[in-house]
Amino acid sequence: MEDGTITQVGRQSQTAPDATETVDADGSVLCPGFIDTHSHSDLEVFADPVLEPKVRQGITTEIVGQDGFSAGPLSRDKTGEWEDHLSGMNGRLDDDWEWGCLGAYLDAIEANSCGPNVATLVGHGTVRYETLGMTDREPTPAELEEMAALVAGALEDGAIGFSTGLVYPPQVHATTGEVRRLARELAAFDRPFVAHIRNESVDIWEALEEFIRIGSRESIPLHLSHFKLAFAPQHGKARRAIGVLKSARERGVDITADQYPYTAGSTKLGEVLPAWVHADGPEGVIESLQTEADRARIRAHLEARLDDWDRVVVTSVASTRNQAAIGETIAAIARERGTTPETAIMDLLVEERLEVGKITYMLHEDDVRSILQYGGACIATDGLLGGNPHPRTYGTYPRVLGHYVRDENLLPLEAAVQMMTALPARAMGMQTKGLVRPGMDADLLVFDPVAVRSNATFEQPRQYPDGIEHVLVNGSFVVREEAITGSLPGSVIRA
Repeated sequence: MEDGTITQVGRQSQTAPDATETVDADGSVLCPGFIDTHSHSDLEVFADPVLEPKVRQGITTEIVGQDGFSAGPLSRDKTGEWEDHLSGMNGRLDDDWEWGCLGAYLDAIEANSCGPNVATLVGHGTVRYETLGMTDREPTPAELEEMAALVAGALEDGAIGFSTGLVYPPQVHATTGEVRRLARELAAFDRPFVAHIRNESVDIWEALEEFIRIGSRESIPLHLSHFKLAFAPQHGKARRAIGVLKSARERGVDITADQYPYTAGSTKLGEVLPAWVHADGPEGVIESLQTEADRARIRAHLEARLDDWDRVVVTSVASTRNQAAIGETIAAIARERGTTPETAIMDLLVEERLEVGKITYMLHEDDVRSILQYGGACIATDGLLGGNPHPRTYGTYPRVLGHYVRDENLLPLEAAVQMMTALPARAMGMQTKGLVRPGMDADLLVFDPVAVRSNATFEQPRQYPDGIEHVLVNGSFVVREEAITGSLPGSVIRA
């Protein structure tokens, strides 16, 4: 390696004559650094630029701006409310945002330095909020064109694609026509449309078809976020869902996906609330949660959901008042308070001003395994970093390599590595990453295939893995002999 680039790859065992330093990795695996195609480190990268939970598991590139939530483009006077809206998912900054457009956001990361490389998508929710606020109405034709111009401007600034999260406000209110019009801006740039689709449970088939139809009609590449089948009515149907993706590819739609290797998902607790309650922003949500008529409507919505509140666990809160709730199920919190789960949810969200994270056990292990064997889905963390997080934040990649590859023999090591490196590089349009060959970026990982394992559990998620020996970003060690170096060699990636 030289100046952050791989210059020579050979089979010979002897040291290159001009090498200033060599590392003996005999018995270990050398591969490209892992590319996390679904990260929520958007603001955490300022508080912890090393991003130790990520680089310690071999991640050398983070893709942020997920689920329609990017850090721009956004007017300065709107950043406070937007930060409030996303606080349960993307965290907070210690200081005010100093940027408006996505280009300035990337400049800010560059000025602050970072351990891994960072790239961002432009978010549907962000441009909708900038134009319409949290309202639940459709945009006028002029407003829709304003939103499209914001997407195009962010792509010009270097965003590597466009994301949406159609279960989250404000983009939950978008029609297919709105989504398609904004996604159309990608065609001129040949960049991916990344989506948390409209439904991952009872209506997953319609949601997948909506997504695929947009890609087909606009001739743009698609990337399906956290490929899964949620809740019992859809359990055991992964092969059917894989067939939908394969069929789309046979029809000429360039579609990939990503997956985390766990049977539980994680997001902010406010996701369980009905869409209408978000129309007036975070303060409006808090007011509705304290108004009896609105509480009755919200309670009815929560009672109709498929969630088993004994399988929904609080992972983070903002205040010291409710620290004891972290690690408790919603049902247990309700019992301790002598109330119903629905009331406990509403009260907790008010007390924490919506800053509550959760884990929901909603997937089936057979489906997780089937998608891992599919080969068309990247591995990704979808990791939230606050409180007592989902173990995927610390252990996703070592779990696949240790548990599913070595212990379970579910898939070959080479296939797993490809799903962590070359496949995500192609899906995200990164031409110089994902392969070990001359001319590629020197983002490299050395791991022990016998020792690699995740130590992160749902009870104790903040545990670093074993067997990740060396991690290099742009030719510099960020992890050396399983120890963090503190180096910040990461680059901001602009498409």
